Parts: sequence; C-alpha cells; structure tokens
Amino acid sequence: MSHPTTAVPTALTTWAPDALRDYHRQIRSRYDAFAARGVKLNLTRGKPAPEQLDLSAQLLDLPGSKDFMIGNVDCRNYGELQGLAELRALLAPVFGVTPDRVIVGDNSSLSLMHDAIAFSLLKGTCDSERPWSKESRVAFLCPVPGYDRHFSICQEFGIEMIPVPLTAQGPDMEVVERLVAADPQIKGMWCMPKYSNPSGTVYSQDTIERLAKMPTAARDFRLFWDNAYVVHHLTAERIEIANIDEACTRHGKPNRAFIFGSTSKITFAGAGVGLFAGSKENVAWYLKRIEKRTIGGDKVNQLRHIRLLKSPEGIAALMDRHRTITAPKFNQVLEVFETHLGNTGVATWTKPKGGYFITLDVMDGCAKQVVKLAKQAGVELTPAGATHPQGNDPQDRTIRIAPTFPAAAEVSQAAEGVALAVLLAATEKLLAQAG
Repeated sequence: MSHPTTAVPTALTTWAPDALRDYHRQIRSRYDAFAARGVKLNLTRGKPAPEQLDLSAQLLDLPGSKDFMIGNVDCRNYGELQGLAELRALLAPVFGVTPDRVIVGDNSSLSLMHDAIAFSLLKGTCDSERPWSKESRVAFLCPVPGYDRHFSICQEFGIEMIPVPLTAQGPDMEVVERLVAADPQIKGMWCMPKYSNPSGTVYSQDTIERLAKMPTAARDFRLFWDNAYVVHHLTAERIEIANIDEACTRHGKPNRAFIFGSTSKITFAGAGVGLFAGSKENVAWYLKRIEKRTIGGDKVNQLRHIRLLKSPEGIAALMDRHRTITAPKFNQVLEVFETHLGNTGVATWTKPKGGYFITLDVMDGCAKQVVKLAKQAGVELTPAGATHPQGNDPQDRTIRIAPTFPAAAEVSQAAEGVALAVLLAATEKLLAQAG
C-alpha cells in the first residue's frame, strides 16, 4: 500500500512561521482524511500474531492420550518440583546455564519475577541478613526506557524505582556503578540484556562485565536478568551476548544474577513455560520457597514442549519461521516513518535487530498529545509514560510501538496514522512557540 509522502527538505524547527502554518494546514487535512477512514488499529502490546501462534499449533495435539511417560516420570501425576529434566536440558543452553541450575515454572516468566521479589521481601535472598521488607527502604535501578510490567511489580510492592539512562550499549554504567556502590538499600536492577523492551538495545560485552563485577553496598544485590528475547531475531544475524552467569562466577559473585526466560513468544504466549535459572545457591533458595506453594508444575505442558521443540536447533528453526512473519511488519513501520518523518527533525526511532518493539521519540512535551491524536484517528498506542517508572516520562517524548500483532495489511496504515499524529502535534507545538 502506497502513501502520499509528507517528506520535507529541512527540519521543521528551522521553518519560518508562515511556512510552518501552511504545512500545519496540510498535515491537518491529511490527518482528518485518515481519521475519516474510521479505522480501528492497535499497536499497544507486544503480542504474537495469530499466524505466529499457528506455527506451534501442533501443541494442541501433543503429547497425545498415550504419551504421558518420559523416562520413569508419569507427567499426569504430582512431583518434579524443578521441572522435567529433559526440558531443563533443552532450555539450559539457550539461557547459558547448566540443566541442574534451571527451574521450569508455569506459563509466565513474569510470575517467576513477581515471586522472586515477593520471596525476597518475605524471606530475603540466600545472601540476605534479613528479609528485604525489614529494611528501611528497598530500591531498584530501572533502565529507561524500559518494560512497564517490571515497574508495575515494584509499584505493587512499594519498591522505590531509580531511573537509569539506557544507552546504545546498555544501562549507563557510570551512573549504575556510582549508585550501587553508595546505597545498601539498592537491592536489585531490572535488565533486559538482549533486544530490550522497548528500544531493542543489546547490552555490550563491556556492560555485562561491569554489571557482573561492580562493587555493591548491598551484599544481597541481584540483577533481575529478564532475557525474554534471547532467540527473537529480526534479521539473519543471530546476535549473541556475553554470558552473565559465567561473568558473575568469574568475578566471585556467583549469586548476583537471577535469570528469567520463557517460551511465551516461541510457542503459545498464554500456554508456554517459564524459566528461572542461576547459581546452585539461588536455585536451592527458589526451590525452598516454591515447595510451599506447589507440588510441581504442569508437566503435561512441559512434555508437549519437549515433543514439539526437540532441541536448541529446533527452537532456532521455529524462530526463523517467526522472523518471516514479524520482520516484514517492522520494516513496514520503519519505511513509513522514514517516508513521513524523515528530515523533519521532530522524531527519531530505533531500528531493532530483534525483539518486539520500536521506540519512537518525539519532540519533548509531545508524546501524550501524539497518543491522544492517534487514538482520535483510530490508532491505539501504549500510554505515553509507560516506558518509565510510575508512568512518568519527564520529557514526555517516548512512545512504544508494537508492530507484531496487527495483520500485515494493517501495519503500514497504523504507522501512517502515528506519523501524522506526530507531525500534527509537532507543528502545533512549534507554532505555539513561535507565537
């Protein structure tokens, strides 16, 4: 689908007021015409499209009524608190640990992260002198832009969130190192080390080394290492990152990393398997906590994942098929943004090599207005501010774009609506500044 271009030769910030007013009228006309289409498009959440879920449709037939034994384990019965050994062996190399240091939980890594924080608050970690809830305060470092559900967990439990800038190499380590060395109440840090939500940032080797070795005032400091997009590539390049578990062990801090992952965007988003991994001490600590809440996870679901995925190579092949569906949608968004917003000087956006999101930065003070205008034109976006703790983006400029769920035919149209909203909000602001 082609779109009439709104490209401009020079940045709008350099235009004289009369020229800007003429351009604003053009954009208003285009925006009104778009809104008149009456579309209902949604770019709010990073959900797999139905076509992606269809790639794992065989799960609905697995393991089959006669297939419930693996080794000497009857998957229909209680037991195997740590998860099926065969599935742990399958997932361990993907997340850079050994099978004995993996726990397979239920369908969501988010629930495992939630529980890890709840357990730490109630009982403390294996390195804690006391439960975190007995401290005068508990704080987490939060790279921004970041994942709104990480922030929601902290907000739920009254954990103070300290924003840290996210650079192209990962969190700003000068800031991180200074903060954790000085404050013993900083107990943790959220990390999405590969194809971060929402920027697509990949942590550099130097960043991961510094995170592993940095001195911390809290002896029980933890990296909440949410490797949600470990195999979710958007290009033929399969980017690898340094192994946080190995780095922490090498620097004498083997318990520092709590590693999380899942198959939620590999198989079924609502019926995958979650994973917790780390040192032997961390795994023993976590198992001791969960033995009070369960006699074992859903081993039938674990078994059908073993039957479907088979090997790390099987996972990689499945993710290649995902890429044929997701990558064109990302390319559509980037092409539309370049067509409509290139050279305007009022927006920048990331070009991720993996993950589920694009970060769109607009003029300071315009993100909420862009989201409002887009909604009025029929395009639903994640609320402005969701990428920051407490939903508060001090610059009001960052918007998360999620291209995966809409049908391919709708993606360009939705991106066009967003671009027109950006241009309308920007020209309104520039005209107001010009008086």
